[in-house]
Amino acid sequence: MSVSLEQLRRCHVAVDLGAARTRVFVKGAGLVVDEPSVAAVNTRTGSLIAVGALAEQMTGRTPHYIRVVRPVSGGTVVDIEMAQRMLRHLLGEKLRRQLRRNLRLRAAACTPHDADPLAQRAAVETLVGLGARRVELVDTLIAAAVGCGLPVEQPTATMIMVCGAATTQVAVLSLGSIVTAERLPVGGNAIDAAVIQHLRTQHELMLPSQSVRPLQLALSGNGLTSQGPAVTEIHGRDVATGLARTVHIETAAVLNALHTPLTSVLDGIGKVLRDCPPDLVADLADRGITMVGGSALLPGLDQMLREATGMPVEIAERPDVCAILGLGAMLEGRIQPLVLNPLAEVAG
Repeated sequence: MSVSLEQLRRCHVAVDLGAARTRVFVKGAGLVVDEPSVAAVNTRTGSLIAVGALAEQMTGRTPHYIRVVRPVSGGTVVDIEMAQRMLRHLLGEKLRRQLRRNLRLRAAACTPHDADPLAQRAAVETLVGLGARRVELVDTLIAAAVGCGLPVEQPTATMIMVCGAATTQVAVLSLGSIVTAERLPVGGNAIDAAVIQHLRTQHELMLPSQSVRPLQLALSGNGLTSQGPAVTEIHGRDVATGLARTVHIETAAVLNALHTPLTSVLDGIGKVLRDCPPDLVADLADRGITMVGGSALLPGLDQMLREATGMPVEIAERPDVCAILGLGAMLEGRIQPLVLNPLAEVAG
């Protein structure tokens, strides 16, 4: 961990700016914001019309002068000003006044593994613009591991897989640090896009952007496993005529469409294990992989990983909020570092 637990205990607020959702944890108050990372802007006046869930509902349904934007992509802030405006509205006036009273406000933020300096600076500037005097950056992998209760500080291997909307991060942790990790540009969005592309090319059908996740529509029942329904009914718009149309698709064909993005994830897990010391890999044979992140709830994904790796795979209790809850636990001092003091034992 690049930042010490002592420094994190001095922070007052923690922020997880994700591509799909933005979450804010305030010390003493808990998780106060959990909303989609979306904002709707009036391009004529520049005013902010809506943020969060309401702005997400507007996607694909607005007149030409209203633009729906996502200021965060792949865990990286791509529009600092819009991210600040979105956060201000999500926090609300009452909470903002409460935070402004603290003249030495410190904040902590989750950043993706191996985030480049520009991405780190964007996260810092976003929170500084909200009044933070100092910003501490914590690797999402560490925060998520703490949030799902893994023994991060112990000298044993723990493997975590953060399944985000835009990226998937895989790492092996030991003694409070990352031993080896891999960040893959494949997430829930890429899996959804594979299904949408399959329906468009094979069935000439377009799905509405506001439909329930297309993958879960197509793979109801047992999800990615072969025991699911053989045929699924999908409603959408005909590519040629633009009229509403219903088609019956074979689940096996959709599974083949998912092969490419899911193979990339398996390759990433294999690379992490190859780069890991043998002693830690031996620990993982018993402990297995813990999945966190919103896309970890994808039906059957854990079973597919279990069959492909031969290792135990389990989904965290609240996978979507593990990272922010882990960061909050560090802020409130609920995580104790492993004390190594061999000289004291000799003296005793």
